[in-house]
Formats: sequence, C-alpha cells, structure tokens
Amino acid sequence: MDFIYQDPYPILKDDTQYKKITSDYVSVEKLGTREILTIDPKGLELLAQEAMNDVSFMLRTAHLQKLNNILNDPEATDNDRFVAYNLLQNAAVAVEGELPSCQDTGTAIVMAKKGENVYTGVDDAEWLSKGIFNTYQMKNLRYSQIGSYFDV
Repeated sequence: MDFIYQDPYPILKDDTQYKKITSDYVSVEKLGTREILTIDPKGLELLAQEAMNDVSFMLRTAHLQKLNNILNDPEATDNDRFVAYNLLQNAAVAVEGELPSCQDTGTAIVMAKKGENVYTGVDDAEWLSKGIFNTYQMKNLRYSQIGSYFDV
C-alpha cells in the first residue's frame, strides 16, 4: 500500500465576502529566496477584536438571504415565516452594535491556520485572546462561560 497524505482540514471553495480591516501591521520581507509575511501582534489583536464584533452583531449576507427566501417561499408554513421574520428583526437590532444577535455570547472559539511563511514572533493565541477580551470590554456581551478566565 502506498502512503497518500491528505490535509485533515482542506480549504474548500469559499464564496464569503470579506472586508479589509487595514493594511497596517503586515509586511513582506525577503529571507533568501523566500518571501515571509510578517505580522505585528497588534494585527492579530485587531483581527480577533473585529471578528468577535462581527460574529456577535452581524449575520452573513448569505444567511440573511436564506431568511428572506423563507419569507418568499410559497411552501413555507406560517410558523416558518414567523421564525424567519423574527430572526430578521433580531438581526436589524443587533447590527446597531448595542445588543448581540445571540444573548448567550460567552464562548469564543478561534480556529486559525498559518503557513510556514508567516511570522509573528509571539504566542498568537495570547494576542488573539487579547482581541476577544477587548471586544468583551467595549461591547455589551454576556460573560457566561468566560468570566472566570479574564480578570474583570
């Protein structure tokens, strides 16, 4: 039998619309013939802070479209439309940034993938955690499960 390697977490086609946060905190440096992407730790902090804010207060465009599709689906039940309508109302309130789309916001899970040509020079988890901490300090998020991990 031959050895066949398969990436355990392959990156599939992604149609997500991303927003550019900033060009600050990143640079490309030459190391011999290689180009190394160097990221200032503040960039990781900002990225996590913005991501935590976005997932707490906004739904993806595709998700909103699916809810709208339910409202316009002739086969949808009254209950289907009621739930979709209420979720859209909740999304409209949440996007203002005062109340999150889900009131149980106490678990922050970060999954990141970094290639060998990316250098931060720090413990990435610490700086990503700091960005999440910042969001909890600045926004109206409930601490539930994470309160014991931060000195609040």
